[in-house]
Amino acid sequence: MTTDIISTQGLTKDYGNGRGCRDITLTVRAGEAFGFLGPNGAGKSTLVKMLVGLVHPTAGEGFLFGQPVGSIEARRQIGYLPELYRYQEWLTGEEVLNLHAKLADMDRNYARKRIKHLLEEVGIGLRGRDRVKHYSKGMQQRLGFACALMNDPQLLFLDEPSSAMDPVGRHEVRQLLMGLKEQGKTIFLNSHLLEDVEVLCDRVALLNNGNIMAQGTVVDLLEESNRWRLRVGGLTPVLLEWLKETTGMAMACTDVNTSPILDVVWLDAYPQNDEQLGWLNSLIVEQGMTLYEVKKDKNRLNEWFVGAVSGLNQRGERA
Repeated sequence: MTTDIISTQGLTKDYGNGRGCRDITLTVRAGEAFGFLGPNGAGKSTLVKMLVGLVHPTAGEGFLFGQPVGSIEARRQIGYLPELYRYQEWLTGEEVLNLHAKLADMDRNYARKRIKHLLEEVGIGLRGRDRVKHYSKGMQQRLGFACALMNDPQLLFLDEPSSAMDPVGRHEVRQLLMGLKEQGKTIFLNSHLLEDVEVLCDRVALLNNGNIMAQGTVVDLLEESNRWRLRVGGLTPVLLEWLKETTGMAMACTDVNTSPILDVVWLDAYPQNDEQLGWLNSLIVEQGMTLYEVKKDKNRLNEWFVGAVSGLNQRGERA
């Protein structure tokens, strides 16, 4: 059995209006949590829908467990929580889950035990006896999570799985996902909650305007930005420009003084190595500025994301 649970080559969906996604080539290995990132309208949900078989690709190919996407063999082993979830409001939570169990052709006795377990696991509990019309958006999203887990899938597709939840609910979802990962489940996570992606995911891909801009391990992508923060006194716009020209180093400070008063500011610099950083430190001191502190900035995924898409054209939700 292949260790690549998801494999795509040139997978494309062209809606003819600039929407969709193009030439998506990626792999997700067994037991891996893979984060799929991008601005609104980038095409993330389109790719997820192709992978689960709800949208037919225009070109390229994709496989789940070695089977073509959309095939019955591939669908048997997946769970899917869509971004836009809707459940029959006249049914109870238990009845919604029982419907999904029947659709999956599950044994009735096993399904009954599974439903009770999942209602507890996603935080619905006895409210599973209430009708869906009485559920909040967060509760309905919890129910959707339970539906996605009903058939105990080996591969989970989660499209913004905690977008409607409060901070407590988001924390609970994060803990649940970490538990599923420990069980060896493979997770394909599409989320704007980059803190969760950073904690959970092994690898990520960044999509913009339907194209993959970058992909790799979270560690490698974050280390690409070698940002240092220097707390400096006496830094003026003229001195900042001189430092840039002299070192050829990318650096920025949003609160540089416009007067000669020696206030303290933070300077963000991106040296290529430790020697270049040392040179910058010495230049600051030689020019009469005061160097109070130097520290390596721990780049977070949300900062990497903003830096990666800033300045790029984005379709947005209304483009």
